[in-house]
Amino acid sequence: MGTHTNTEAGSRQLDSARDALELLTEARERTLAIVSGLEQQDLDRVLDPVMSPLAWDLGHVAAFEDLWLVHHATGRTLLRDDLAETYDAVASPRAERPHLPWLRSDGAFDYMEAVRERTLEAFASATPPSPEIVELVVRHEHQHAETILQTVNLARVAWTPELPKAPAEPAADQSASGALDFVSIDGGEFLLGASTDGFAYDNERPRHQVKVAPFQIGRTPVLNGDWQEFMDADGYSREDCWTQDGLIWRAQAKPAAPGGWVDGGEWRGGQIGELDPLRPVVHINAHEAEAFANLNGSRLPTEAEWEFAAVMAADQSADPNLDTVGLGTHRLAPADGTEKTPLGMIGNTWEWTASDFTPYPGFRWHPYAEYSEPHFGPQHRVLRGGSWATRSRLATPTFRNWDLSQRRQIFSGVRLAR
Repeated sequence: MGTHTNTEAGSRQLDSARDALELLTEARERTLAIVSGLEQQDLDRVLDPVMSPLAWDLGHVAAFEDLWLVHHATGRTLLRDDLAETYDAVASPRAERPHLPWLRSDGAFDYMEAVRERTLEAFASATPPSPEIVELVVRHEHQHAETILQTVNLARVAWTPELPKAPAEPAADQSASGALDFVSIDGGEFLLGASTDGFAYDNERPRHQVKVAPFQIGRTPVLNGDWQEFMDADGYSREDCWTQDGLIWRAQAKPAAPGGWVDGGEWRGGQIGELDPLRPVVHINAHEAEAFANLNGSRLPTEAEWEFAAVMAADQSADPNLDTVGLGTHRLAPADGTEKTPLGMIGNTWEWTASDFTPYPGFRWHPYAEYSEPHFGPQHRVLRGGSWATRSRLATPTFRNWDLSQRRQIFSGVRLAR
């Protein structure tokens, strides 16, 4: 009986390890497929001053895996202890990374492979990593894959990865149109944040009850055609629709269009594509989002309003535009019976909110303080929803992304409220 029980337990552990390795393998294959379409010189140079060199991201992914799946789980010494600070995202801010001794691409690929061998050994050890920590590492790699895609887009690198594309888009006459098409939400009390079941990041917890007053929210995010109207109305030059911080950024950056627009088109998948007025606008920052809202007599939703709408009222029948590499945003097609529901709140583009990134009441960091705590405060703004480049594993209604209000590098747009 004892032998039979131990065999069953061993089988369950093996299945769990196999599942974990499948997740890790899939994440790695996608990361390598993304960078396979790039020249080595593009991996090893600084493509944009606000982003890390791509080879740093690759080395950081390996260092994070070694730290959590090998070192913390088994107690083994880090494979490259000499690079621990270089690949510490908090200890080594982006502005400093080009000057640090990070591994160039060949060395980074070797490092990733060597760490994965150590991970396989960790799964066979007496203290294999827990499913929660595996999930942490898998999602971490997914996040950096999206960061790599952001960098490639910013740098206008010619690049055509052989990866799955999104399904065909609806015809123009079947697509939702107009950012000023609002849906009325009755409001009420609901539980904000992630439950205790399953994986969630520390800043999504603890789940707590909040009350949301009745409000209206855009049926779709702001579309390219809406943004063209903003530009035609001299939205970038008039001062009455910009906040004071927005005016400061505008004077420094001198923007004339969203960050993804170039030569009358839109940079998509390594080349300039036709600007589709029915696709959501992307690569705008919070200052631009607020200026657009102010010009149209609206505002940005709070993150509580956004989550309430996503959980309680959004159209759940639509397939979200997630996991697509190089394609960008696509049109939203209303399904039958969804006239009074917001569309596409998950996928397509991250959506700026009016909320600062602050801890929920009773917050406790887990499993490490550096993920959320250093970023709490008014300097960072919350974004919700996920983008076309976000993995579906990450894009949940409770996931909280954050960035500086002036940043345009993320695949970010906006949905209005009032």
